[in-house]
This record gives sequence, C-alpha cells and structure tokens, in this order.
Amino acid sequence: MNNELRKFVDGALSDGQSPEAISGRIKYQEKHLPYVSKDTVYRYLKSPYGKLIGIKWKKILRSKRSRKVTKLCDRIFIDKRPKKVIIGDMEADFIVSGKSGKGVLLVVVCRKLRIAFLELVLDVSIDEVHKAFARIKKRFPEMRTLTLDNDILFKMHKTLEKLLDVKIYFCHPYHSWEKGGVENANMEIRKFIPKGSNLFKYDKEFIKAVEQHLNERFMKCLNYKTPEEKLSDYRKNKKTAYEAVNVRKYECSN
Repeated sequence: MNNELRKFVDGALSDGQSPEAISGRIKYQEKHLPYVSKDTVYRYLKSPYGKLIGIKWKKILRSKRSRKVTKLCDRIFIDKRPKKVIIGDMEADFIVSGKSGKGVLLVVVCRKLRIAFLELVLDVSIDEVHKAFARIKKRFPEMRTLTLDNDILFKMHKTLEKLLDVKIYFCHPYHSWEKGGVENANMEIRKFIPKGSNLFKYDKEFIKAVEQHLNERFMKCLNYKTPEEKLSDYRKNKKTAYEAVNVRKYECSN
C-alpha cells in the first residue's frame, strides 16, 4: 500500500537485486522507507501485485547467470581488502547504453573523499577501458586501490594493476551493494542519463558537467563540504606538510 516503498522495490528488482539485498538496503540505507524483510519481498513476488515484476526479475537473473563471469581468474575478493579506508581507495563501475545504443561510461569514486571521475568509452574494449582508467589515474594520482565488479571488461585485471600501480579487489558476483559509493554516484548520474539512454548521443562537455555536479554536492558524510573541496583541502595540507619537511631538512643541513 506504500507507493514509495513499492516503487523502490520494483526498481531494485528490475536492476536484478535480490530480495535479501533489497531488505538490507532498506534497513541500513533507505531508512525513510518502511522496513520489509526478504521474506516479505518474496511473498510480494508471488502475489498478484508483484507477479509481473517477478517474471521480469527471473528473466534478469537468467540473463545474469548466462554471462561468463567465471572467466575472470586470480581475483582477490573484497573480504581481503583492508578495513581502514584511506584517500586513494576507489570503487569503479560502468553505466551502459541501452540495447540500441553504443558505449559505456566508466565511473570511478574515491571511498574516502567521494570525489568522482567519469570517462566516456564509445569504442568498448578492454584496451580502451584501460586507457580510460589511465586518464583518471593521471587526474587523480592518489589512486591506490580499486574495487570492481565481475564484468568481463575486467578480464585483464592483472594487466590493469600493473598499468595503474594499484591493488584490485572484486565484489562477490551479483553483490553490487559491496561498492555502495559508486552505486550511489550512479543513481545521481541517472538523473541526467536515464537508464536505456544511448551514450553515443552525449558529448564530452556534457559528461564533464555531470562530473562537476557530482563533485559540487554538499555531502553529509563530508560534514556538508563538497568532494571537490575535500580534495582541495587534502592536497593543500599535503603540500604544506611537504614544504615544512623540506624546510626542516634545510635547517638541519645548515
């Protein structure tokens, strides 16, 4: 009977989220919604009210199972990722074009600063994705780790590790909530690039404007500073500390 709750559950099911994940998301992240257990979501799927979305959800699950994520070898899963989050620990994901569209949008977010970087990849290949990551590393040299999903475009993740000089960790298959920072950024991006859009129609200036919007948001987790301000503060403090060390070294040598 709660339209907002039903809309959220339907949307999450359409994205292929599990009832367990939806229940957990509502409990810990979407606290403005009435809490429902995974069993309640399953009952909804079997009811006349949720029957149609249930059919769609099962099709999505079958489609996901058909993707050969097992081709990714030698992965280090998120369980072994350091618990302490520091600047440079990143999460990455793709926003993909609709069925008739072309290209993907690479989204990379710092878990500590929430600063986001977007790169449009129209000629989709592993090599072009690696180049996009390299461009982001050039803009954000602080990058030290990446948390990824099991997309086939990350098949050459060991090569990517060497290219970026970072450590790469993987979420468990179909556990997208394990990289919540970039998932939240994707939700914000969807306000400007709706699901099913053809990314080929968006130019670099538009993507740059969306990135700027992400990085100029007042964020509670940053004490209502923006990600851009937090990055500026960090780099300014780092430069000041570096200069202070050099001054002390100079004084000691004299």
